[in-house]
Amino acid sequence: MANVRPFPGLRPADAVAGEVIAPPYDVLNRAEARAILAKNPRSFLQVTRPDAAVAPEVDEHAPEVYAAARAHLAQMIADGLVIQDAAPCYYLYRQSWRGRTQTALMAVCSVEEYDTGLIKRHELTRPDKEQDRVDHIEATDVQTGLVFLAYRDNNDALRAALAKANAASPAWEAATDDGVTHALTVIDEPALIAEITAEVAKLPALYVADGHHRSAAASRVNRARGGAGTSAWFLAGIFPDSQLEILAYNRLVADLGGHSPEALRAAIGAHFTLTPGVDPEPAARGLLTMYLEGQWWGLAPKPGVVPEGDPVGSLDVAVLQDRVLGPLLGIANPRTDTRIQFVGGVRGWRSLQASVDAGDAAVAFHLFPTGLDQLFAVADADALMPPKSTWFEPKLRGGVLAHRIA
Repeated sequence: MANVRPFPGLRPADAVAGEVIAPPYDVLNRAEARAILAKNPRSFLQVTRPDAAVAPEVDEHAPEVYAAARAHLAQMIADGLVIQDAAPCYYLYRQSWRGRTQTALMAVCSVEEYDTGLIKRHELTRPDKEQDRVDHIEATDVQTGLVFLAYRDNNDALRAALAKANAASPAWEAATDDGVTHALTVIDEPALIAEITAEVAKLPALYVADGHHRSAAASRVNRARGGAGTSAWFLAGIFPDSQLEILAYNRLVADLGGHSPEALRAAIGAHFTLTPGVDPEPAARGLLTMYLEGQWWGLAPKPGVVPEGDPVGSLDVAVLQDRVLGPLLGIANPRTDTRIQFVGGVRGWRSLQASVDAGDAAVAFHLFPTGLDQLFAVADADALMPPKSTWFEPKLRGGVLAHRIA
């Protein structure tokens, strides 16, 4: 079952929500976050990226930085920029972008279900990033970063209950400079809360789509606090898979690993059929494209190249890594090799081409987006996806909701 519950959320005051909600903390560097705060000191980045609000010579992970996050949040509450609901509520967080809308049920989920694998994950975490989130939660006593969860949208009763909630007017709606319109609806009717809770409980599993570091950090904090109280629950946005879209996560490589362009194409040709002059974006799952020496090439795997029945090895990102990046270009560990760059699909093929044309990279690879069905299959097999397999868009804003813990 999926054990979720309502909670008294910390959220932006309706009148200033457009100023408070902020880009996710982990998509900005320190200078970018500082520039945003200089223009908009009400941004929730002062809480999620407190390193941008202290002197630049202070280490971004120093204790005083996390203490500043707590102080900034307290000040935002004192100033009326952030409020807390008096009673537990569910919330709907709606995002509209490029003609598509996705709506999350905002709730708190069971750390125990995460620990026991009922909330399924598909990625490893980096110790430094996980520790950063642990330190932030411990210093603030608040979970400020939501975990992005997904589920198979096959429960008609749950769909009907959420549609009923979504019919209410949102507490606020705001457009951000990336072209996304965000809205938050408060669900405080006891009967509807009970209905949603009962229907979500019928879901056999929830899947971490994004937020592995945040969920792992919540688990660690809960253990440190004895496994009871509000720390036993973590903040999540729970999306039906029918509304989500994964974009491609593409690759740039700095050099050709000692090959000439002709030799690289010949080596790739042992496993792929190469076609010159193709459209930059792969037409279907299983197909790749490569930009090399001013031309796009199609790469179609030859028979036997893609392992059958292997939910990880059959992923396009895995085929590229196992057949090209590793053995031919010498990128044995894409998590740590500085010769590879990962480029979110929202930037498009033109950014890949421009990087190669400018000499910033030697070759680019464009992938077909990983599907939610593939993510679910990997997680169901208790396996791990290769790094940078999925790029979700639009990004979930920081400050939309936060969860106090004890």
